[in-house]
Amino acid sequence: MRDFPSCFGENAVQVADSSSSSSATYTTKVAQNLVTCIYKCRLHGHSGIITVTWNKNLMGQGLSIGIDDESSNQCICKIDIKPWLFSKKQKGSKNLELDSGKIDVYWDLSAAKFGVGPEPLEGYYLGIVFNQELVLLLGDLKKEAYKKIDTNCVSAPSKVIFVAKREHIFGKKVFYTKAQFCDKGTKHEIAIECDTTIDLGDPCLAIRIDNKTVVQVKRLKWKFRGNQTILIDGLPLEVFWDVHDWLFGNAIGSAVFMFQTCLSAEKLWGSQSVTDPDVLTWSCSQRFRDSQLQGLGFSLILYAWKNE
Repeated sequence: MRDFPSCFGENAVQVADSSSSSSATYTTKVAQNLVTCIYKCRLHGHSGIITVTWNKNLMGQGLSIGIDDESSNQCICKIDIKPWLFSKKQKGSKNLELDSGKIDVYWDLSAAKFGVGPEPLEGYYLGIVFNQELVLLLGDLKKEAYKKIDTNCVSAPSKVIFVAKREHIFGKKVFYTKAQFCDKGTKHEIAIECDTTIDLGDPCLAIRIDNKTVVQVKRLKWKFRGNQTILIDGLPLEVFWDVHDWLFGNAIGSAVFMFQTCLSAEKLWGSQSVTDPDVLTWSCSQRFRDSQLQGLGFSLILYAWKNE
């Protein structure tokens, strides 16, 4: 399950300004501190996908942006705003002239507040303009953003759908994150607890949402892959887990968890077997792609790395 085929690319963090995806260079590292978010939006009358990856390393924090035209299935460009540390890159803009049009990116993270991860929580904005049309605006400083963005782009972006999020989380026995599974839903705290100590005879996996246990898996060595449907905010939420590398892999392996909302759990998942790892892997990747392209729901993928 670790190789979910998606437009993320598992560890894609280094990108170049280009109109061709084949020229992008990807750097593969282990246990990177990054968060990738995918948004479905309108690009000058066409359906588009914008991928924003927030990353953090010893040099500081930065972000990467990928813009794809869904109608032609082509990458329009990839933009890398390299990590900043005591630099002016905490705020600024970037402009690209391409065959398909002009792209302007505006950002200000000089007063941003962060949690343990690289994604800002508040005190920032990130705006993306395509052919003088505002297509994506993130952050809580929207008034400040409009002052910086071209005066022709005064209206709010058309409907933007938050399609998917992938996050790397770290811990020893308990892993925490927060997620909002629908536009008008509340933000929930997710806790994943698993003790895989070598001398522990029967490890157990527990997943809690807002301190309530929603998934509990005993005899984990026999059930290291699986899924279960729960209800959150009145919606069916399919929870997948794969802790093979925690139990049988190398010391630096990660477990993978996927939380997928859908219109109908029975319709989308009822016929899928979870006893065959290959079927489970295909099921996750296929449904993730469906949710991304058809708007069937929201996907949260967590890579959980154990700190020694």
